[in-house]
Amino acid sequence: MTDTASTRSFGRANDQMRPVTLTPGVMKNADGSCLAEFGDTRVLCTATIEEGVPNWRRGQKAGWVTAEYAMLPASTNRRTPREQRGRKGRSMEIERLIGRSLRTVVDLRRLGELTVTCDCDVIQADGGTRTASVTGAWVALHEALRSWVVVDKIHRMPLTGQVAAVSMGEVNGVLMLDLDYPEDSHAQVDMNLVGTADGRIIEVQGTGEKTPFDRAQLDALLDLGQAGVADLIRIQSDVTGFTC
Repeated sequence: MTDTASTRSFGRANDQMRPVTLTPGVMKNADGSCLAEFGDTRVLCTATIEEGVPNWRRGQKAGWVTAEYAMLPASTNRRTPREQRGRKGRSMEIERLIGRSLRTVVDLRRLGELTVTCDCDVIQADGGTRTASVTGAWVALHEALRSWVVVDKIHRMPLTGQVAAVSMGEVNGVLMLDLDYPEDSHAQVDMNLVGTADGRIIEVQGTGEKTPFDRAQLDALLDLGQAGVADLIRIQSDVTGFTC
């Protein structure tokens, strides 16, 4: 799959990701934070822990992890209007993806009746904002939970594993990993994969944007995506020191 004559951004091959940097501890007032950079895409992820749970969750002796997602007005080449509460179609879909992805690797009973909110704000968008959000939000979540464990507000680390996400697609008949915006906007097939450190899949979002795709293409794209998730998991481990 490697293409040594690639004209992709950052001179990468078709099976390579953009340069990825995950920088924890970038927000003073957050319990946990991470600046996630996938090439020119940058997402500021924070995690805040609060006492109590939503009303429907009370009395279950278990916590909750949720997320909010937004794109700042100057994150794209044309100003993106701020979304009003109750009119968040795309953002609501993405924040639900982030929340359910994170919950798969948290023992909510061990968390206790606490709510963790992960806020993901896109400060610069060049494709893959949802995948960068999931990946960075896990780092922010880890930092927040660890800070409460250190001061014994949580008696045992509730994290049970790691989760990361990456995009894949077919562009001009070529399968590619981690699409930037020019590639994503011309993709015949557009796909996102959320996965765990042990190679299991949490969610696959795939669409034939301009043409249907077959099982062989799906399998090949999943192979690309799982290799990308494994790379991201390693980066997360490097910056957090987390091991199951």
